Amino acid sequence: MSIVGRVLGLFAGQGELPQKIITHCYETSISLFLVAFEGQTDPALVDFHRNKNGTHIWTHFGAVGEILHYLKTNNVTHIVMAGGMRRPAWSDIKLDWKGTQWFAKMGLAKMGMGAAGDDGLLSQIEKLLEEEGFEVLSATDILNDLLASEGILGSYQPDEVDWHDIVRGREVARLLGAGDVGQAVVIQEGLVLGVEAIEGTESLLSRCAALRRQGRGGVLVKMAKPNQSRNTDLPTIGVDTIHQAKVAGLRGIAIEAGSTQILNKDAVIQAANAAGLYIIGIPAT
Repeated sequence: MSIVGRVLGLFAGQGELPQKIITHCYETSISLFLVAFEGQTDPALVDFHRNKNGTHIWTHFGAVGEILHYLKTNNVTHIVMAGGMRRPAWSDIKLDWKGTQWFAKMGLAKMGMGAAGDDGLLSQIEKLLEEEGFEVLSATDILNDLLASEGILGSYQPDEVDWHDIVRGREVARLLGAGDVGQAVVIQEGLVLGVEAIEGTESLLSRCAALRRQGRGGVLVKMAKPNQSRNTDLPTIGVDTIHQAKVAGLRGIAIEAGSTQILNKDAVIQAANAAGLYIIGIPAT
């Protein structure tokens, strides 16, 4: 979709994706206003945006009124959430009046942040932003080359044993996602070495490096959650994922085609080839 002529608000988390969006908007003359979150957004990203004559605010999750005022004052029409964010503890969120109203609408005022999984929480936030008059986009609406295609990506491919692990991993990942828990699982010769929860894929791979059994390596499988919003928190891999998978002793990575974002696809494929790892896009079922 084209967003040329629209005004974009970026809720920026960690990783490479927010910078790619800022660069694209700068190169295509799309107006972008950055919302940076204390303890979450990389200050270097804010400097990068400022150096391109962009404006920003530093804020926190509970300052909903401040965020909405910034967006509406700057005539923002569309919002994209990009980059990883650590979910804060309920006790660390300092809600303003608008934030208190939002949390009450989401049923979280009494139950706390743990009352909803990541996707459930993000979907509710998306709905409330739309009620405020914004259209929420996915990163893939802006960067049209992000999503993985189906099939082999690179020089290596899985053998028959790998395929058994991939199928097993897909089954486990779908169950995991149905419970709104995580998007990734590591399988080695049919054994579940680890599943992703709040810690993220990097920590999952680090744990699995210590749990790896003797013999051939396993596979990292990443799948979108079955009922996941297409606009927020899609599974993502990058060059760092390749390096982490290599250190963990894996043979490859299987990702859901059409639902997994690949950051710097050419560099990822090149890194996988150099590491001797396969990458494959697989269907959801």
